[in-house]
Amino acid sequence: MGRAPSESQAMGQPSNDGPWFPAYFPNAATYRGWREQPLPRGVREAAIRRKAFPYSERHLHCVWADPELRPHTLKTRGGELVQIEYPGIWNQEAGPDFLGAVLKIGDDQRRISGDVEIHIHPADWRAHGHDRDPRYDRVRFHVTYFPGAGDEIITRPGAVQVVLKDALQAVPGFSFDLVDLAAYPYAGRADMPPCSQVLRAYDFDQRVAVLRAAGEERLRRKAERMALTIAERGAAQTLFEETMAALGYKHNKRAFRQVALSIPLVDLQHESANRPDKAYALLMGISGLLPEQPSPRWDTAIRKWMRGHWDVWWRYRDRFGENSPPPKWRMDGLRPANRPERRLMAAAHLFAAPDDFARRVRPQKQETAEKWTKRVMQSFDDLRDPVLSYRQGFAGKPGTKPIALIGASRAAAILTNVLIPWLVAQSEAPAILYEALNVLPIEPDNGIIKQTAFYLFGRDHSPKLYRTELARQGLLQIFHDFCLNDRSRCATCIFPAALTRHLETGR
Repeated sequence: MGRAPSESQAMGQPSNDGPWFPAYFPNAATYRGWREQPLPRGVREAAIRRKAFPYSERHLHCVWADPELRPHTLKTRGGELVQIEYPGIWNQEAGPDFLGAVLKIGDDQRRISGDVEIHIHPADWRAHGHDRDPRYDRVRFHVTYFPGAGDEIITRPGAVQVVLKDALQAVPGFSFDLVDLAAYPYAGRADMPPCSQVLRAYDFDQRVAVLRAAGEERLRRKAERMALTIAERGAAQTLFEETMAALGYKHNKRAFRQVALSIPLVDLQHESANRPDKAYALLMGISGLLPEQPSPRWDTAIRKWMRGHWDVWWRYRDRFGENSPPPKWRMDGLRPANRPERRLMAAAHLFAAPDDFARRVRPQKQETAEKWTKRVMQSFDDLRDPVLSYRQGFAGKPGTKPIALIGASRAAAILTNVLIPWLVAQSEAPAILYEALNVLPIEPDNGIIKQTAFYLFGRDHSPKLYRTELARQGLLQIFHDFCLNDRSRCATCIFPAALTRHLETGR
C-alpha cells in the first residue's frame, strides 16, 4: 500500500497525473494500469482518458438511449437540426453501439436509418480501428461529444456526425455525474468469471489491496472532475453543486443540481443575508415546491411559517423564477424524511448559515483523520431547524425529538463522494486526507456491491474483504470499469489477465 503524502506533496507539487492527486491516491495508478491495457477492437472505449472530458463513452451511451437525458435539440457538425425518431437497439455485443436507429436530418427532415457509433472525439473512429472493421459498415451516424477538427472527421462514406457538447451544456441542471450507469443494460457474466478464478491465488491482504487500489482510483477520478469544475466556477460553487446533487440521492440529483445552478451560492448567501430561513424560501421557490395555497391539513403554526416564506419569495420571484423552468421532481417511493422539501432545508442550513460550510469541513491544524471524519459527521447530525427538525412534513404533527435533516447514510455518502474529492481537488488540501481513507464511515450495502463481490470472490467469500468504505468504493469502480462494459460474457474482459500479471510481477 502507498504511504501518506508529505506536506510538500500535499501542497501541490507537480506530477504527470495532475498537480497533486498521486499524493493522496498512490495506489490508484496500479489499478489504472490494469484498466489501460490494449483492449479488444470494438469491445470498449480506448483507455486514453482525456483531461477535457473525465467521463467514459458509456456516459454518452446512456444519454443517447434515455430520452430524459438526451437533449431535445441536437445538431450535426454542419449545423443541421437532428430529430431522433428511434435511437436504435443498445448493442450488448461487439460492433456498433446502437443498431437500426432512425433519424430525421435538416429542415427537409431527411429520414435516414442505420447503426450508431458513439465516441468522445471524432478521431476515436480511427483510433479504435473501426475504419478497418466490416462490422461498422452500416454505421450512418457518428455521435461524438466534441465536434473535432476537419481532418478528424473520418467515418464511413455518407455518415452523419452528430455533436452532443453544446446541446448538453444548454440543458438546465445537466451533469454527467447525474447519469446512473448501472441503471442501463449490461451483459450477463459467466457462471464462474475468470477474474474469480485468478483471485483464488490471492491471499486475503492481496485481495483487499486490489479493492483499495480500485477505490482510490474511483475517488481520484471524482477529484479530477471536481478540479475542472473548480477551475471554471470556483471552489465554493462546486461544493454547493456537488452537495446539492448528493442531497438529491438517486432520483432527484438532477433536480437539486438545477436548483444550485439557478441560484448560485454567492447569490443565495447575499440575498439571504446568511439567514437559513430566508435561504429556504429562495430554494423552495426556485424548486417549484413552495405550495401556492395552504392545505386544510396544516396547523396554524405551519400556515404562518409558510406565509413568511411566500413573503420572501414574492420579492424574488421575477428575478430567479424566470431563470429556468422548475425542475422535475420524483416523489414516488420517497420516505417522508427524505423528501426534497426537507433536504432543501438542510441545504439552507449548510450553505446560508453564518458559519461557512466550506470552512467548517476543512481539516483543522493538528486534527487527526479520525477526529476530522467524526467532527464532519457530527456537523451533519447537528443540523437543526426550529420547524422541520420536529416534523416529517408540513401536515405532520410536531414531535418532541428531532428528526435528522440529513441521515447518517446520506452524510456518509457526502463525506466520501463529495468532501474528500473536493478537498483533494484543491492544492492546499492537508495530508491527513490520505489517512482519512482508512476511517471513512460506511455507506449502506447496495446491489452492485453485493453482485460484484459475488463475481470476484464467489458465494462463500468473507464480507471482511470490503468492511472499509474504500474497499466498497473499489467494488463499485471494478463493476463500472469492467463488468458494466463487457459485451462478451467475460470472454474478452482484460481484468483477469491484469490480475494475473499483477500477481506475478506486482504491476
